[in-house]
Formats: sequence, C-alpha cells, structure tokens
Amino acid sequence: MSPPIPDPTETRLFNREISWLAFNHRVLALAADSSVPLLERIRFCMIYANNLDEFFMVRVAGLIDHVIHSTEPSDGTPPQATLDEIAARYRSMQSELEDTLHSDLLPALAAEGIEIVPLAACSSEEREQLETIFDQQVYPVLTPLAVGPGQPFPYISNLSLSVGVTVRDPSTGETRFARVKVPEVLPRLIQVGERSRFVRIDEVIANGLTALFPGMEIVGSSTFRVTRDADFQIQEGADDLLEAVERELSRRRFGDVVRLEIDESMPVDMRSMLIEALDVDLRQVFAIRPPLDLSGLGVLTKVGRPDLRFSPWQPQVPDRLTADDDKSVDMFAEIRKADILVHHPYESFSASVERFVEQAVADPNVLAIKHTIYRTSGDAPIVPALAVAAEEGKQAVALVEVTARFDEERNIRWARALERAGVHVVHGSVGLKTHCKLALVVRREGDRTRRYVHIGTGNYHPSTARAYTDFGIFTCDEEITADVADLFNQLTGFARPQGFHAIWTAPMHLRRQVVEEIRRCAREHTGAAPASITLKMNSLVDAEVIDELYAASQAGVSIDLIVRGICCLRPGVAGLSENIRVISILGRFLEHARVFRFFTAVEATTYIGSADMMPRNLDSRIEVITPVRDADLRERIHGVLDLELADNSGSWNLQPDGEWIRRRPVSGEALVFAQEALMREAVTGSTPDNQDRLARREESAERIRREERGER
Repeated sequence: MSPPIPDPTETRLFNREISWLAFNHRVLALAADSSVPLLERIRFCMIYANNLDEFFMVRVAGLIDHVIHSTEPSDGTPPQATLDEIAARYRSMQSELEDTLHSDLLPALAAEGIEIVPLAACSSEEREQLETIFDQQVYPVLTPLAVGPGQPFPYISNLSLSVGVTVRDPSTGETRFARVKVPEVLPRLIQVGERSRFVRIDEVIANGLTALFPGMEIVGSSTFRVTRDADFQIQEGADDLLEAVERELSRRRFGDVVRLEIDESMPVDMRSMLIEALDVDLRQVFAIRPPLDLSGLGVLTKVGRPDLRFSPWQPQVPDRLTADDDKSVDMFAEIRKADILVHHPYESFSASVERFVEQAVADPNVLAIKHTIYRTSGDAPIVPALAVAAEEGKQAVALVEVTARFDEERNIRWARALERAGVHVVHGSVGLKTHCKLALVVRREGDRTRRYVHIGTGNYHPSTARAYTDFGIFTCDEEITADVADLFNQLTGFARPQGFHAIWTAPMHLRRQVVEEIRRCAREHTGAAPASITLKMNSLVDAEVIDELYAASQAGVSIDLIVRGICCLRPGVAGLSENIRVISILGRFLEHARVFRFFTAVEATTYIGSADMMPRNLDSRIEVITPVRDADLRERIHGVLDLELADNSGSWNLQPDGEWIRRRPVSGEALVFAQEALMREAVTGSTPDNQDRLARREESAERIRREERGER
C-alpha cells in the first residue's frame, strides 16, 4: 500500500494535483448553483468534464510515469499516493456530477421542454424516425471490429466513445467481443420529432447492432471511453523543431491508457476483458452513469432558449478608441497622447488589439510588425494581416509557439502558411515555450522611427477574448518598447540574454525581480507605514515565491492573492501566513489576467503580463511582465483588484486546511459580484456603490497621488 499524502495542515505547501481538483470542484459547484441559468449550468458540466480530460491526459499521465520509473515529482510526494487520492476524489466528484445532472439539471430541462429520453421511452413514431436516421446517417459510417483469431484487439483512440458488443454465433456457439466506434462526425445526441427531444447516439447504435452483425445473436452491449497519455517532450538537440513536434504528435495518439470510463451497467466479463486488453490499472477504471462523453451536451446549449442562458454580452469600445464620426480612431496618435489600457471581455478585442495590427498593416509609414502567437483561431484577422504586411514589403515577424499544448497542429499550419506568405517565422527553442503576449510596430515619423507595443495577459485569440478576462496595454514608452524590440531580436537571433530597462522577462530575470519586490515590501513595512502586496494569477505553485510570501507575511505585510486555479500556499496559519488571504473568482468569464501590485510608503509599483507563479513560467518559458507607468491606468487596475477582493458572490476563500468556502454576504452587507459590476461599469462608466470597495479604491487612489507628488 502506498504511503498517504501528507496531512495538508502539517505541510507548508498544498499538493499541486489535489489543489487542481479543488479548482475543478469549484467549477462543478457552478453547475449545481441554482442562481446560474439552466443551460449555462449544463455548460459548466461540460467545462468540468473537459478539464478532467486534460488533467488525466497530462498530469495523471505524468504521475503514472513517475510510478513506472520509480521517481518522485518535484514536491517529493509519493506519486502513487497522489494517484490514489486523485482517484478517490474523482469518484466522489463524479458522484456529485451525476447527482447534479440526473437529479437536478435534466429534470429541470425536461420541465422546460428540453429532454434526453431513453430509447425505450420513445413513441413508435419516434422509434421509426430513429431507425431511419440510423439507416441513412449512422450505419454508413460505422465500422464493427471483432476480436478473434487473426483479429487482434483494435486500437482505441484517445477520448473516443465506443460501444462494446458481445456477439454469439447461433450455429457454433462461438462468442466474440467487438468494438463499434462512435464516429466524431456524428452528434452525441440525436433529435427526434419537432420538439427539443433527444436520444443518446450510443443507444441508437446499440439498437441497430443486428444490422452490423447479421445472422448473429447480440448477447449484450455497453459503452466505454478511453483517455490516453497525450503529453510529450521534445528532446534537446532537435535540429528541426517543427519536424520534431510533428513526430511527437504522431506518437501522442498511441499513448498509454491512463483512464478507462465504462458504463456502470457493463457486464463483469466485458469489463475484465477491456481492462486486460487495454492494460489499464484497475485503480484507473471508473464506472460512470451515462452519458460518458459530456461534450455531447453541447447540443442542448444550442437550443433556441435565450431565457435559459446568460444575457448576451457585447464588449464595449473603449472611450479613447471611439470616434465622433464614422472614421476609425488613429490608434498611433492616441497612444502617443497616453498609454491605453484595455480590459477584455468587458472591452472589445476587435476594436483595440485587432485594430492596432490592421492599422499597422494599412499604414504606409509602418516599417515592421513583430508578433508572438501562442494560441489563436481561424477567425483571427491578426495572422492574415501579418501575411498581407509581408506581401506589401513590411518587415513581418511571427514568433509561433508550435509546442502550445493541444494547439500544436493548428500552430504548425499557421507557421507554414505565414512562411509561404513571406513572413519571417521563428518557432521558438526546444524546452523553452514562447508564452509572452507581444505585438511590436515600428513606424517612421518624420526623420525618426517610433516603436509601439501591445503587451497583454491573454492570447491573441478572438474567441477566448470574449470569454476570458485579460488586460492589455498599448504604449510607446521608449524604455518599454526598446526592451520589447531587444527581446524579439534575442529570440529570433543568436545572442546572450541581456538586462532590460523596464520589463521583467523569464527565464532570465523574472524570478529574481518578483522575489526582490516581495522582499522590498517586507523591508519597507513598518507599523506606521504598512506595506501590502496584491497578486492576481491563474496558479501559484512555485515554492520559492511562496516561501518569500510567507516571509513577508511574518514581517507584517498584508498580502491578498486572487488565484483562479491551483494554489499551493497555505493561508491564515499562525506564525507562517496569518497575514495572507487567498480568494478564487469563478463566473461566466474565465479569470485569466496576471496582475502584480506592490505597495509601500517608499514606492508603489504595478505590473501586468503573461506569467503565473509556477516553475514552468519562471524557468521554462519566455514570459514578459511590464510596469504600468501611467497613474490613471494604475488606479483603474487597482479599482478592479479592489472590487474583486470585495466580491462576495462569485468567489471562494481558501482555508488553512485546503478547503475552499464560497463567500456569501453577511447580514447587512451589500451583494458584490465583480464580473457583473465590471460589465455594468463598461456600459455606464460606474459600478454599484459598496462602502468596502469604494474605501479600498480611494485608498489605492491616494497611494497613486502620493507617488505622483513624490512623497516617500
């Protein structure tokens, strides 16, 4: 028996994987939240399930690899103990999901006229319609694969849904197993009749098995789903990164099985046969109440019932980018006046980031455009804009990260298309992902050139810009733009990394500079002039940064952490972290911004950028954090942070024992939901009154005013 995971109340750090499961449990809580619109709750079920798919493909696969090779992860926790804890928590969470889905959501949908019905509950007319659909649309794309002499067990692809069948020859009595894959091209739910009434496709296939095995007796059938190891590492010394990634992608589909999901009613003999044939550890086998593939529930979310969804949100055009007439705002002229801050999805991505690139392409005075591409999409005009720039003779450079997990194939296609268009494409370095979010424009202005940059916290991806909360800043600050230009040259050329005047970069200097800012706050803190730190990020894992935050807490510094996902820091522990508070915000938008605020009476600084506080971000990725130098923009960012810290509706508090508790208004306290407040603010320019938030905001404003006056 593997040793247990150490008691979280006795350790300095929470286990990374268990903390991630706690994050996904908070997503599941949104699916169970009756205040969330019904179809959005279905969407949260899908998000929860998709998160788990990636977790098993990458993190669980990595732990299994540690077990096989008798090594331990960097945190020193026995990997088998972590795997056992993951399995136990996953089973408990799966039970919660099934209760929420089958006892709450599906009955509530049925009451609204949206139903998933078993085939047995269909009328004779509906069954006839389903048989026609099977004959005309389903049967032609099915391929039964039997197992027997000369017919080895078929390869089961990652995340595919399959129908396992036991077939008997009535003449000889011979029994065989066969697998029928549910093709990805078919919907997982099939509509019957004119109403919003659906039947699972695996039931439709099971009902038509006699057509696939004519003359045979169908003894039984059941569904199953396989998850495989989908992570890979590019070996150092690869001559061609693009080719190396393509080779690994071809191997990914044959990764080891790390999870087997089976219908809870699957016969024992079929279950045993699958476990043996797939060579999967019994502890990684999970009996599920159907449906096994929750991605199919997406059909329900497309039903024409806007009353069961969040009200539509239209990102607003920032005031400074709104023209008084039909003409487009000259973004370069606006940036020269003062830096511009955009906050997505509250403010428009297309009217800011995309316009910036498009104007650069159209402007005859623009000489060069350089861009990083980590994740993007087919509807993004940024990629074709770079191609047009190259065709028009501009210097166009794209740093395309071809190892962005699960976007590798798409990014390889973009890289090759850009190269064909004449864009200078750089694929990054082996073992060092380019994760920073940068766009650089070089423009001729009179007898000089001026640089303009956009530095963001999120990807240049129009779809996620409508769903993820991110900051971006446009500036022509000479120090910042020179730093970005130098970084591009270092990444595309052959040079030793040099220091920068303004930006923080990983893996060169970012870790050291974050640590130094935390230590500065600890040094400069006094009872008469207290220091504070506010950090907002997706994940907090890095042990060195956490230890520095512990030390600052022990020095008396007040520390607020807004961490959406993994948090390995234990807050609120006497003598260790009693001055640290950790909250997590989840809602209709995915919190994605990274913001760092350090305040002392000596100096107040604010930064935004691409890096989380994880070893991979600090040591194995190209990341950029930029200072926010404009006082008005700093005050605006501080207002957002303070509003989020006051949130008592869409947030959770992390407890010293690792439990996350949903925050609720106490008696007499006004309801504050940060995301809804920010939507209202984007439309009206004001947020609801809240004494605590306004006090915090005024405090932030006073800090800025003192700094501007040069008070130390």
